[in-house]
Amino acid sequence: MRTDYSGTRSVIVGGTHGMGLATARMLTEGGGRVLVSGRNSANVAEANRVLPPNGEAMVSDVATAEGIETLVKYAEARLGTLDFVFVNVGIAEFAPIEAVTEEVFDRHFAVNTRGAFFAMQKLAPLVRQGGAIVVTSSVADEGGTPGMGIYSASKAALVSLASSFAAELLPRGIRVNTVSPGFIKTPTHGVAGLTEAQRAEFEALGDATTPMGRNGTAEEVARAALFLAFEATFTTGAKLAVDGGLGQKITAPAA
Repeated sequence: MRTDYSGTRSVIVGGTHGMGLATARMLTEGGGRVLVSGRNSANVAEANRVLPPNGEAMVSDVATAEGIETLVKYAEARLGTLDFVFVNVGIAEFAPIEAVTEEVFDRHFAVNTRGAFFAMQKLAPLVRQGGAIVVTSSVADEGGTPGMGIYSASKAALVSLASSFAAELLPRGIRVNTVSPGFIKTPTHGVAGLTEAQRAEFEALGDATTPMGRNGTAEEVARAALFLAFEATFTTGAKLAVDGGLGQKITAPAA
């Protein structure tokens, strides 16, 4: 796998922890310049602490037009033309269908779909000819998962939008692909408001239901995203599963 990113310039939207930060660290360790964004100021401060001088984090909330505009203007001023944009935003809240409120519905689509769409739309003009955009979906974007209907729908919509971006950016040679994680061991496990006990339970569920028998790591998702960004030069409009076989509905042979 490529490890030298010298001379590259990347923006990671939603890059202050977990999968986004792991991607930023690989890029910066390889000599690339990276700007990451996040809406939580404490996470932004921590990202600035751990990233080397060629990496930088800023506060930006993609749920608002102002947040996206601030990010785009800053990215253009600091980096200019981009090689890679990683749109790695997402929120998830458990709620059975009968408990979903308009606020819950709107909150998911504001970040996972609308925010991701407009982040791509506004950053795409900065991406160089032949550059790449990768978006993060989820294994939950197909099929029905109890308690995650709205989250799943918001991510399924994002996959469709990514395909449209892939088609429309073909004349500029910009490849647009999706990475689709399963259970990934990150500080939040991708779900808002979990207690320590709930996080442990969620991780155990991932170990039990994933065919490979474990949760994935943020670094495994980062490597997949970077493969799509820099090495998969004849791939666009595709979705790469990083889910230990969960979305492929495979089972291990009996012992």
